[in-house]
Amino acid sequence: MQIIVCIKPVPDPKYLSRVSLDETTKTLVRENVPTVINPLDKNALEAALSLRERFGGEITVISMAPESCIPVLREALAMGGDRLLVLSDTRFAGSDTLATASIIAAAIQKTGAFDLIICGNETADSGTSQVSPQLAEFLGVPNIMHVSAIEVSDDGVFRIKSRIEAGYVIAELSAPMVLSVIKELNEPRYITLMNILDAEAKDVRVLSADDMILKEPWVGLSGSPTQIVELAAPEKRAKAEILAGDARRQARALADRLYRMGFYHG
Repeated sequence: MQIIVCIKPVPDPKYLSRVSLDETTKTLVRENVPTVINPLDKNALEAALSLRERFGGEITVISMAPESCIPVLREALAMGGDRLLVLSDTRFAGSDTLATASIIAAAIQKTGAFDLIICGNETADSGTSQVSPQLAEFLGVPNIMHVSAIEVSDDGVFRIKSRIEAGYVIAELSAPMVLSVIKELNEPRYITLMNILDAEAKDVRVLSADDMILKEPWVGLSGSPTQIVELAAPEKRAKAEILAGDARRQARALADRLYRMGFYHG
């Protein structure tokens, strides 16, 4: 089974308070913020690893990111990915979801046939959930989102469980397809020191715009159909108040405060 897993380096969610906004480009300023693999993308990779363990095959990890992110992206190889393909070009900077999906699709078409593409359902830095369906549209294959379970019969039929607002939907289909997964699908495996050392010997390839056939004009910030007209950081109004006295006095003051704020319902 030939599986492609799309991953994205994002600001570490523990330090999102450090992320600021560039008022000129209307984009996030990520400098001085630690970068990690998007959490749900690890669930996507874990799903791919489980399928490979059963059916064999190879896992290609693809990421559109600056080359400086390669040390972070190698974690996907340490988890068990066979190779890493990094799409890196200054012309890609500022791409919206449609441009991103278009570029990734071009890279996938260059790599050859695939059975399955797995993505995280959304990213921690934007949360649009748009890249996987757009990617499927560019590649002309089905897409199922919010995937919480993946089963495959011996004859190759996929049985996919997708979460919806009022419950779940079960779909049965054959490869190829694009799936985007949610956290309840699995628990990403632990990475050992030997895994990290083994990852150093695995293949990492960097592709620029010149290495792909980009059929669409959607590349970079200037070529992105989605343009942010206005962007502003919300005003910070939160404040902390320290209650004085012993525990009993603090509890009484807290209860009184909550009552006056309307949180007491009898």
